[in-house]
Amino acid sequence: MADDWTVEVDTRRCIGSGVCASTAPGRFTLNNTGRSQPTTPTVTPEDRVLDAAYTCPMEAITITNGGTGRSVFPEEGAGV
Repeated sequence: MADDWTVEVDTRRCIGSGVCASTAPGRFTLNNTGRSQPTTPTVTPEDRVLDAAYTCPMEAITITNGGTGRSVFPEEGAGV
């Protein structure tokens, strides 16, 4: 069984474009300040969450493997 992912949004980088919420509905939402936030801090690995991180225009989303602590996105060594 795959380890859950920990999903975080850096609200200092987020511009509230909503791309993540439209790419992964139910996984991201815009809060009352207009910034994105994950609907839950941990999720079962799924492509649409990874797609949301890849398409974030500000690269504000990070995903970490909760079991190993390794970065899923950005990929380790990617220099983001």
